[in-house]
Amino acid sequence: MSASRSLSAWLCAAALAPAGAPALAAPAAEPIQPVPQSLRQDPAKAALGRRLFSDTRLSVNGRVSCASCHDLARGGADSRGASLGLDGKPAALNAPTVLNAALNFRQFWNGRAETLEAQIGQVVENPAEMGSRWPDVVRKVQQDPDYRSGFAAAYKDGVTRANIENALASFERTLITPNSRFDRFLRGEQGVLTAAEQAGYARFKKYGCIACHQGVNVGGNMFQKFGVMEDYPARSGTQRPDQGRYALTGSEEDRRVFKVPGLRNVARTAPYFHDGSAATLEQAIDVMFKYQLGRPGSAQDKALIAQFLATLSAQPGAQP
Repeated sequence: MSASRSLSAWLCAAALAPAGAPALAAPAAEPIQPVPQSLRQDPAKAALGRRLFSDTRLSVNGRVSCASCHDLARGGADSRGASLGLDGKPAALNAPTVLNAALNFRQFWNGRAETLEAQIGQVVENPAEMGSRWPDVVRKVQQDPDYRSGFAAAYKDGVTRANIENALASFERTLITPNSRFDRFLRGEQGVLTAAEQAGYARFKKYGCIACHQGVNVGGNMFQKFGVMEDYPARSGTQRPDQGRYALTGSEEDRRVFKVPGLRNVARTAPYFHDGSAATLEQAIDVMFKYQLGRPGSAQDKALIAQFLATLSAQPGAQP
């Protein structure tokens, strides 16, 4: 039997298996790969970044830190549809999770930053987010004796903008989440997923979700239009819908095109989409069926896919 026929047979068996059936073994090759155990960061630099991540002095008025919008206790995201900026007003977009952000091929919804360092640099100076000037941030960090000695030990040139960005990025690179139940399944561990969860994964592939959500981060590695089959309506109360990459390129083909979000820990990061318009995972799955796949999904389909997605959750650095 060919590899493709073998995989097809496994998909059909998993999708049709009754809820109480024994779990099926994973095939050798899958479009999703496990999260690596570590991205091996310098501990001293990551420790500086951890402290900076929660330091409100990075904002111009001392009210906002990275942790204000990326709550590590809530999946590295924000439970609000839009985070509050330094003036207390809602930001334009939903804050994506910082967990596994190091695995994305670009940063921000429109992909305008190629690295975590570049993303950090833009957030600090964004007038709606932290509103700072980098010379002021460097001065405030230099004035802190603990930071000053820590940076002198970790970096040859001490406190600089580039080193602050790198320290924060080093910490964020430790925020990967290995050893989810699904990753353990991918590595061949028996009985770690229920038959229903495996059936949900089979449907996830069968209906085409896997076309955009694959790889290590189950997404985060391509751009895609939001509303492939029909335009997705703007969130109620939004003055104008965000145009995604069109704002960067001016190319009509980039209108409403966004970075595909990674789905690691997605069950913990509501609300969903760039505009926070889906309050629950079930609503988000509904939207995906209608606007991206162009087909209705049965209640069973959606429930099983939600069960599969929940198996992608893990804590940063969690061990089995």
